[in-house]
Amino acid sequence: MSVVSIWKQSLAQLLAFYDWKRGPFKTFFPKLFLFFIFLNITCYWWAILTAYPNEAFGPEKMHYFLIQFPVGLFGALFDSLSFFVTIYIARRALQATSTRSYIAHLSIDFIIAILATWWVLLVFSISGWLVSLIQQSPESFTQRSYVYEQRLTEALSNPTNTESLKNIYFGVIMGVSAFLPTLTHLTLSLRSIVIYQRQK
Repeated sequence: MSVVSIWKQSLAQLLAFYDWKRGPFKTFFPKLFLFFIFLNITCYWWAILTAYPNEAFGPEKMHYFLIQFPVGLFGALFDSLSFFVTIYIARRALQATSTRSYIAHLSIDFIIAILATWWVLLVFSISGWLVSLIQQSPESFTQRSYVYEQRLTEALSNPTNTESLKNIYFGVIMGVSAFLPTLTHLTLSLRSIVIYQRQK
């Protein structure tokens, strides 16, 4: 068997396991959504406590505490939708008749991961704006968006700067959930290469 054949077989087995374990959609979706809320909030605190510990416990600690809730909810919304898109793409990929078509289908998950970067910026802009309303210190959504856009621009233009490295690190941690499908495909592909080498 070729590497791609082993890879497709592993993906088919993973999808079969998912179909077997999933159960009814009306009970599965709430569990999936809650899982992604928990994952996003966990990643948020991991990123905050390791990148900006002084801010997390500083004068604006209530702001950082409150912002976890919309971040978790909006993050879970994107992750849940991208999860089902990934399942659909994987099923289509297994129907592909050529290696190029198979890999092209799975590569769509890389696009989803890139979109997740922009989604993280939007989520933090919306979350910061909502929290400012709750704390009765309203900011305009445009102002909040501008702050995060400036941080992204600075990170891209000067990535070795200490503050930029912190922002990049923060973004990577917050994007962990969105990278899960891509990491799954990479793991399956590497596993297929190992199995192929053993067979030889």
